[in-house]
Amino acid sequence: MFVHYEKEKEAAPIKVWLLNGALEENVLEQALNLAELPFVFKWVSLMPDCHYGYGMPIGGVLAAKNTIVPNAVGMDIGCGMCYIQTNISYEDIKEVNHDNQSLVKLMVNQVMRDVPVGFSLHKQKQPSKVIDQAIVAMADDQSLPGAKETLKNGYHQIGTLGGGNHFIEFQVDEEGYIGIMIHSGSRNLGAKICQHFNKVAKELNQQWHSRVPENNQLPFLPTDSQEGKNYLKWMNIALDYAYENREQMMEKTTAIFSKYINKYLGKEVAYSLNVNCHHNYAALENHYGKNVWVHRKGATRAREGELGIIPGAMGSYSYLVKGLGNPDSFQSSSHGAGRVYSRKKAKEEITVESVIVDLKEQEVVLGKVKKADVAEESRFAYKNIDEVMANQQDLVVPIKKLKTIGVIKG
Repeated sequence: MFVHYEKEKEAAPIKVWLLNGALEENVLEQALNLAELPFVFKWVSLMPDCHYGYGMPIGGVLAAKNTIVPNAVGMDIGCGMCYIQTNISYEDIKEVNHDNQSLVKLMVNQVMRDVPVGFSLHKQKQPSKVIDQAIVAMADDQSLPGAKETLKNGYHQIGTLGGGNHFIEFQVDEEGYIGIMIHSGSRNLGAKICQHFNKVAKELNQQWHSRVPENNQLPFLPTDSQEGKNYLKWMNIALDYAYENREQMMEKTTAIFSKYINKYLGKEVAYSLNVNCHHNYAALENHYGKNVWVHRKGATRAREGELGIIPGAMGSYSYLVKGLGNPDSFQSSSHGAGRVYSRKKAKEEITVESVIVDLKEQEVVLGKVKKADVAEESRFAYKNIDEVMANQQDLVVPIKKLKTIGVIKG
């Protein structure tokens, strides 16, 4: 861990989990902006996967006193990971074929039929306890424009993957057993909440003549203000929705896995080690004897003994980890590998063909409707996950290393 701090120039230190604190210029600029916030508590923490984001670096952790910053949570509120372990060995299914397709390919194709990806939605309304409860609880709430319609649309988005870096993967651990990992969030609901309350915060900050510069994209809301309370209510709904969204996709994916394993191997699947965690959210936590709002934007909570998930890029490795409860990071760790190239740059530097060839050479089955933008998610567009893990040995300890064997992308 490296500390970036010039006491005469900067209001708060920046703690960086990178060798020599070697930050990209635009990331350092954003971190310095965060450190100047009048409500920052102690310091700003940057995880080893940190890269440029909107307002705040992705892979950043901000503890704030009595204040919430919508852009320090991000657009996809509740984006996160879930994982489940199976008792099925990859060796047992590797040679199973049907109509010249591997069993992994058959399952990937079935998941793509059953789980809408990209901008696709369910045609029929799906069950959602979170939306049911929110419609009742927020019936008289006027703080989010178009809330009624947004919530009703949530019935059609629950159990859908989305696009970008979201995925469903079949993976194999170092002992040869298969696991299933999912990365997704709150879909359109979280985006609508962030966009609206960021706008509200911006307008209020202008009225208050806030000394937080507007071009920093870090407008804030006091948590004891009505607007701050409204944001927190909606944020928590989005968090619950994101959690439920991953759960529903996992239920469908495990049902497919169980069905195909039973059909082709005649075995019953046992599941264990079920983990579901956010990495885009804010929570009131006690650190250094104070209750503060810890914003994790692309960061995983890593309390001592707590299980977390740190995925690598498509076709790379991922890790299940146990937290070490490091106070310097506000008990946080990275949420993934972190981008090296922007999406635009990745498409300029990496060809579609090279990505497809790379996945085939690794015997990774790819499920994707439109392959024209596949370079955006190439493993070469991301940092090396093992280097990221090496930089956070004081934050988490790996308990499982996982290799992709099949991946579904939006």
